[in-house]
Amino acid sequence: MPSLNVEIVSLEPMTVACARAFGESPENQAWEQLREWAEPKGLLDDLEEHPIFGFNNPSPTPDSNEYGYEFWIRVPPGEVAEGDIEVKEFPGGLYAVTSCRLTGEPNVLETWRLLWKWVQSSEYRWRETHELEKLMNPLAPEDEIELKLYLPVEESGT
Repeated sequence: MPSLNVEIVSLEPMTVACARAFGESPENQAWEQLREWAEPKGLLDDLEEHPIFGFNNPSPTPDSNEYGYEFWIRVPPGEVAEGDIEVKEFPGGLYAVTSCRLTGEPNVLETWRLLWKWVQSSEYRWRETHELEKLMNPLAPEDEIELKLYLPVEESGT
């Protein structure tokens, strides 16, 4: 198994604005919805204060080429939903985290498999909620986009 740098991170609860799309490749459509809403507000200017996360929602199934994708961006409490943008509360939690690029080797799917194997051989176990993909540089060209993959975990004894 290739070497994988993994850290355990606790994400704090946060208010997020979200955009969703459904189709054969919904990531770009969901991103454009979020970008068009967030960019004029200056939210993309400070990704430390306003990190961006995404995940499949609903996940792909073997019998369909279509699935959903949802993007989140942290917003100040009290932010108001507009149009297709929804505002909700994320409860936070513990995650096993590793990095990868959107394209290249290993690819995102393979990195997810490696992270899953890492968790299975660690003192942690999967926590039943959705995984997150944090975009580190969402405005970069596609072949330069860096991601942090967040697999929800809990200590095995809990």
